[in-house]
Amino acid sequence: MDQIEHEVKGDTMEGIIRGRVWRFGDNVDTDMIIPGRYLRTFSLDELASHVMEGARPEFASQVRKGDIIVAGRNFGCGSSREQAPVALKHAGVVAIIAESFARIFYRNAINIGLPVIMAKVEADDGDEVSVDLRSGQIRNLTAGSEYRMKPFNEYMLSILEDGGLVNHYLKTINTGISGDEG
Repeated sequence: MDQIEHEVKGDTMEGIIRGRVWRFGDNVDTDMIIPGRYLRTFSLDELASHVMEGARPEFASQVRKGDIIVAGRNFGCGSSREQAPVALKHAGVVAIIAESFARIFYRNAINIGLPVIMAKVEADDGDEVSVDLRSGQIRNLTAGSEYRMKPFNEYMLSILEDGGLVNHYLKTINTGISGDEG
């Protein structure tokens, strides 16, 4: 249940993510994700050990690689804090599904290769969900329900597949390949 399913075709993943749900509500701000007292921490392990401390203190010790956050509206609001998506990704979170995101959090997550998906999804803690980034299909495998999201375009998928914007840029300049900015 805690595995990431990446169907590989050549060097590209097909964009299918599957994992266990952690449910959060509306207005989860960046101080809840990574409290301000840890912002001077340079260790990714240390950041990850305090992730979501302001919302659910048990999260950091119980999150597993491959877990998915499902939340309500305005996830990642508050101060612009690059450490917030970094801490989530390093802790093992492979995707965040929310009704809406704070714009800067959304960009910061994509920039580090963490899929952020805008959709209203009903799921409880521990449910298993799968997300197909290419087709836009989201399934709650536990409840047997299906949802839709706007599929990621090829350019966004390539950024995610490359592990973020910097890696994508380095790959692009090293291979001379340009993405479809469409």
